[in-house]
Amino acid sequence: MKAAAAFLLALCFTTTVNAATVVSVGDGDTIRVSEGSKRITVRLACIDAPESSQRPWEARSTALLKQLTPVGSEVTLRVQTTDRYGRTVAELLNHRGNVNQLMVEGGQAFAYRRYLRQCDAQRYLQLEAEAKRQGIGVWSVGPSGITRPWDYRRGRRRSSSSSGSTRKYRCKDIGSWSRAQQLLARGHRYLDGDGDGEACESLR
Repeated sequence: MKAAAAFLLALCFTTTVNAATVVSVGDGDTIRVSEGSKRITVRLACIDAPESSQRPWEARSTALLKQLTPVGSEVTLRVQTTDRYGRTVAELLNHRGNVNQLMVEGGQAFAYRRYLRQCDAQRYLQLEAEAKRQGIGVWSVGPSGITRPWDYRRGRRRSSSSSGSTRKYRCKDIGSWSRAQQLLARGHRYLDGDGDGEACESLR
Protein backbone atom coordinates (compact mmCIF):
# COMPACT_ATOMS: atom_id res chain seq x y z
CA MET A 1 0.00 0.00 0.00
CA LYS A 2 2.81 2.39 0.93
CA ALA A 3 4.68 1.59 -2.30
CA ALA A 4 1.55 2.29 -4.35
CA ALA A 5 1.04 5.61 -2.55
CA ALA A 6 4.66 6.59 -3.18
CA PHE A 7 4.27 5.66 -6.84
CA LEU A 8 1.20 7.89 -7.24
CA LEU A 9 2.86 10.74 -5.37
CA ALA A 10 5.88 10.56 -7.67
CA LEU A 11 3.66 10.74 -10.72
CA CYS A 12 2.08 13.93 -9.40
CA PHE A 13 5.44 15.74 -9.50
CA THR A 14 6.61 14.56 -12.90
CA THR A 15 6.40 16.38 -16.20
CA THR A 16 7.65 13.60 -18.46
CA VAL A 17 6.63 10.01 -17.81
CA ASN A 18 7.53 7.11 -20.09
CA ALA A 19 6.66 3.43 -19.70
CA ALA A 20 9.50 1.02 -20.48
CA THR A 21 10.70 -2.56 -20.09
CA VAL A 22 14.00 -3.45 -18.43
CA VAL A 23 16.48 -5.01 -20.86
CA SER A 24 19.59 -5.17 -18.68
CA VAL A 25 21.20 -3.72 -15.57
CA GLY A 26 24.67 -2.28 -16.07
CA ASP A 27 25.60 -1.32 -12.53
CA GLY A 28 24.08 0.23 -9.42
CA ASP A 29 22.89 3.38 -11.17
CA THR A 30 22.60 2.45 -14.86
CA ILE A 31 20.08 0.29 -16.69
CA ARG A 32 19.07 -0.36 -20.28
CA VAL A 33 15.38 -0.26 -21.18
CA SER A 34 13.21 -0.58 -24.25
CA GLU A 35 10.47 1.84 -25.22
CA GLY A 36 8.71 0.08 -28.03
CA SER A 37 11.38 -0.64 -30.63
CA LYS A 38 13.82 1.87 -29.15
CA ARG A 39 16.43 0.95 -26.56
CA ILE A 40 17.88 3.59 -24.28
CA THR A 41 20.42 3.76 -21.49
CA VAL A 42 19.08 5.25 -18.27
CA ARG A 43 21.25 6.88 -15.61
CA LEU A 44 19.35 6.80 -12.32
CA ALA A 45 18.78 10.37 -11.18
CA CYS A 46 19.46 11.71 -7.68
CA ILE A 47 21.81 8.89 -6.65
CA ASP A 48 25.40 7.76 -7.15
CA ALA A 49 26.41 4.12 -6.75
CA PRO A 50 29.90 2.69 -6.10
CA GLU A 51 32.30 2.50 -9.02
CA SER A 52 33.22 -0.84 -10.60
CA SER A 53 36.64 -0.89 -8.91
CA GLN A 54 35.15 -0.17 -5.48
CA ARG A 55 34.88 -3.85 -4.67
CA PRO A 56 32.80 -5.50 -3.31
CA TRP A 57 30.41 -2.55 -3.10
CA GLU A 58 29.73 -2.16 -6.81
CA ALA A 59 28.68 -5.79 -7.14
CA ARG A 60 26.35 -5.51 -4.16
CA SER A 61 24.82 -2.33 -5.50
CA THR A 62 24.27 -3.91 -8.91
CA ALA A 63 22.72 -6.98 -7.30
CA LEU A 64 20.14 -4.87 -5.47
CA LEU A 65 19.20 -2.95 -8.62
CA LYS A 66 18.78 -6.26 -10.47
CA GLN A 67 16.54 -7.47 -7.68
CA LEU A 68 14.44 -4.30 -7.79
CA THR A 69 14.23 -4.17 -11.60
CA PRO A 70 14.40 -7.71 -13.04
CA VAL A 71 14.98 -8.07 -16.76
CA GLY A 72 11.61 -8.04 -18.49
CA SER A 73 9.84 -6.10 -15.75
CA GLU A 74 7.94 -2.89 -16.39
CA VAL A 75 9.15 0.47 -15.11
CA THR A 76 8.02 4.05 -15.47
CA LEU A 77 10.66 6.66 -16.17
CA ARG A 78 10.29 10.02 -14.47
CA VAL A 79 12.63 11.80 -16.87
CA GLN A 80 14.68 14.79 -15.78
CA THR A 81 17.18 15.41 -18.56
CA THR A 82 19.74 13.87 -20.94
CA ASP A 83 23.35 13.88 -19.78
CA ARG A 84 26.44 14.65 -21.82
CA TYR A 85 26.84 10.98 -22.72
CA GLY A 86 23.36 10.85 -24.23
CA ARG A 87 21.87 8.85 -21.36
CA THR A 88 18.36 9.55 -20.14
CA VAL A 89 18.52 10.73 -16.52
CA ALA A 90 15.41 9.59 -14.67
CA GLU A 91 13.84 8.25 -11.52
CA LEU A 92 12.50 4.71 -11.92
CA LEU A 93 9.06 3.83 -10.61
CA ASN A 94 7.52 0.37 -10.42
CA HIS A 95 5.22 -1.66 -8.17
CA ARG A 96 7.84 -1.47 -5.42
CA GLY A 97 7.85 2.33 -5.43
CA ASN A 98 10.67 4.73 -6.29
CA VAL A 99 13.59 2.47 -7.21
CA ASN A 100 16.18 5.24 -6.87
CA GLN A 101 15.09 5.91 -3.31
CA LEU A 102 15.04 2.19 -2.54
CA MET A 103 18.70 1.97 -3.59
CA VAL A 104 19.60 4.65 -1.04
CA GLU A 105 17.33 3.11 1.58
CA GLY A 106 19.09 -0.23 1.10
CA GLY A 107 22.48 1.36 1.68
CA GLN A 108 23.68 0.57 -1.84
CA ALA A 109 23.82 4.12 -3.22
CA PHE A 110 24.36 7.65 -1.98
CA ALA A 111 22.11 10.67 -2.34
CA TYR A 112 23.90 12.56 -5.12
CA ARG A 113 23.95 15.98 -3.51
CA ARG A 114 25.20 17.78 -6.58
CA TYR A 115 22.11 16.73 -8.54
CA LEU A 116 19.33 16.75 -5.95
CA ARG A 117 17.76 19.98 -7.14
CA GLN A 118 15.16 18.21 -9.32
CA CYS A 119 14.55 15.51 -6.72
CA ASP A 120 12.83 15.26 -3.36
CA ALA A 121 16.12 16.13 -1.70
CA GLN A 122 14.80 15.90 1.82
CA ARG A 123 13.49 12.38 1.25
CA TYR A 124 16.74 11.14 -0.28
CA LEU A 125 18.80 12.60 2.55
CA GLN A 126 16.46 11.12 5.15
CA LEU A 127 16.76 7.66 3.60
CA GLU A 128 20.55 7.96 3.50
CA ALA A 129 20.64 9.06 7.14
CA GLU A 130 18.53 6.07 8.16
CA ALA A 131 20.71 3.61 6.22
CA LYS A 132 23.73 5.18 7.89
CA ARG A 133 22.09 4.85 11.32
CA GLN A 134 21.40 1.17 10.68
CA GLY A 135 24.92 0.57 9.36
CA ILE A 136 23.79 -1.26 6.23
CA GLY A 137 25.38 -1.54 2.80
CA VAL A 138 28.05 1.07 2.18
CA TRP A 139 27.64 2.19 5.80
CA SER A 140 28.57 -1.20 7.25
CA VAL A 141 32.25 -0.19 7.37
CA GLY A 142 31.51 2.58 9.84
CA PRO A 143 29.65 5.87 10.22
CA SER A 144 31.68 7.59 7.51
CA GLY A 145 30.84 4.88 4.96
CA ILE A 146 32.99 4.10 1.96
CA THR A 147 34.61 6.74 -0.23
CA ARG A 148 31.87 8.59 -2.06
CA PRO A 149 31.81 7.62 -5.75
CA TRP A 150 32.24 11.24 -6.89
CA ASP A 151 35.32 11.63 -4.67
CA TYR A 152 36.63 8.28 -5.83
CA ARG A 153 36.33 9.30 -9.48
CA ARG A 154 38.00 12.63 -8.80
CA GLY A 155 40.89 10.89 -7.10
CA ARG A 156 41.37 8.53 -10.02
CA ARG A 157 41.31 11.39 -12.51
CA ARG A 158 43.96 13.25 -10.53
CA SER A 159 46.09 10.13 -10.30
CA SER A 160 45.78 9.53 -14.02
CA SER A 161 46.62 13.15 -14.81
CA SER A 162 49.66 13.22 -12.54
CA SER A 163 51.02 10.02 -14.02
CA GLY A 164 50.45 11.24 -17.55
CA SER A 165 48.41 8.14 -18.34
CA THR A 166 46.70 8.17 -21.75
CA ARG A 167 45.69 4.53 -21.81
CA LYS A 168 43.08 3.60 -24.37
CA TYR A 169 40.83 0.55 -24.17
CA ARG A 170 39.47 -1.82 -26.78
CA CYS A 171 36.00 -3.28 -26.30
CA LYS A 172 37.24 -6.85 -26.68
CA ASP A 173 39.71 -6.32 -23.84
CA ILE A 174 37.31 -4.71 -21.34
CA GLY A 175 35.44 -7.85 -20.33
CA SER A 176 31.95 -6.61 -19.52
CA TRP A 177 29.29 -4.20 -20.72
CA SER A 178 29.00 -2.54 -17.30
CA ARG A 179 32.75 -1.90 -17.18
CA ALA A 180 32.53 -0.29 -20.63
CA GLN A 181 29.80 2.09 -19.40
CA GLN A 182 31.98 3.04 -16.43
CA LEU A 183 34.86 3.86 -18.77
CA LEU A 184 32.55 5.88 -20.98
CA ALA A 185 31.39 7.87 -17.96
CA ARG A 186 35.03 8.60 -17.12
CA GLY A 187 35.63 10.20 -20.50
CA HIS A 188 36.63 7.33 -22.80
CA ARG A 189 34.13 8.53 -25.40
CA TYR A 190 35.87 6.72 -28.26
CA LEU A 191 34.24 3.51 -26.92
CA ASP A 192 30.89 4.87 -28.11
CA GLY A 193 31.58 4.66 -31.81
CA ASP A 194 28.04 5.43 -33.00
CA GLY A 195 27.38 8.19 -30.48
CA ASP A 196 24.23 6.64 -29.00
CA GLY A 197 25.38 7.01 -25.39
CA GLU A 198 26.28 3.32 -24.97
CA ALA A 199 29.79 1.93 -25.07
CA CYS A 200 30.72 -1.42 -26.58
CA GLU A 201 27.25 -2.68 -27.47
CA SER A 202 28.88 -5.94 -28.56
CA LEU A 203 29.52 -6.83 -24.91
CA ARG A 204 25.82 -6.85 -23.99
